[in-house]
Amino acid sequence: MPRNDLTNYDFRTAGHSHTHHGHVMRALGLRIISGDYAENSILPGDAELFERFGVSRTVLREALKTLAAKGLIQPRAKIGTHVLERSHWNLFDPDILVWHFEAGPTPEFLSSLLEMRLALEPEAAGLAARRRTAAQLEILYKWVDRMGEAGQAASSFVDSDLQFHIAIADASHNPFMRSISALIEVALVTTFTISSPIPNPERHSYSVARHRAIADSIRDRNVSAAKKAMRGVIEDGAERVLAATKGVQNAD
Repeated sequence: MPRNDLTNYDFRTAGHSHTHHGHVMRALGLRIISGDYAENSILPGDAELFERFGVSRTVLREALKTLAAKGLIQPRAKIGTHVLERSHWNLFDPDILVWHFEAGPTPEFLSSLLEMRLALEPEAAGLAARRRTAAQLEILYKWVDRMGEAGQAASSFVDSDLQFHIAIADASHNPFMRSISALIEVALVTTFTISSPIPNPERHSYSVARHRAIADSIRDRNVSAAKKAMRGVIEDGAERVLAATKGVQNAD
């Protein structure tokens, strides 16, 4: 798949920890997500993991405890640490979402992200049209204007795009909508990594106009228009990803 300067995008909320505990947790989590440690398999024993990571028993236990809390693994007496089936994983967990991105998201994962965004974000836009304050509307237009700045890097564009969608979640005044920000972030970064409107001027202008239409609908308190505009933006991204993926397959 085509890649750009989003390859090293800095996820603020998850995925990268500089602590020993975080390093072990991320390494094991990535290997589980990528399938190196398959579902229903048993992780290597403590002795092997101590040697591999060079950490204390306490650090290893804390890392395993955290992974268990995320639904990835389950300790079993006299058997070892069991990798749970995907149905047990907390896919809303920010770390797990970021690890999917880092491991290379599958088409099935991308499709599931799209379905979740279509289920949640149009509703958030509709609620924002009903409930937004003047100050929240001003923030929306600030991020749209940032998205429209010429000559910016793809990473700057996707950050402004993310902040725009988070601002809509805030304006919905529904705390559950705000809690899906990690899902939106991974979906956006994955989409723009595969196919970005930057630096294509036409695609850039089109994307900004589509986002401005969402802000305009929220400004006008037009609930149905806000939902429709949000749905269109999400579907545009999905179409770009599908086109880019097909292009790579045809080249192969």
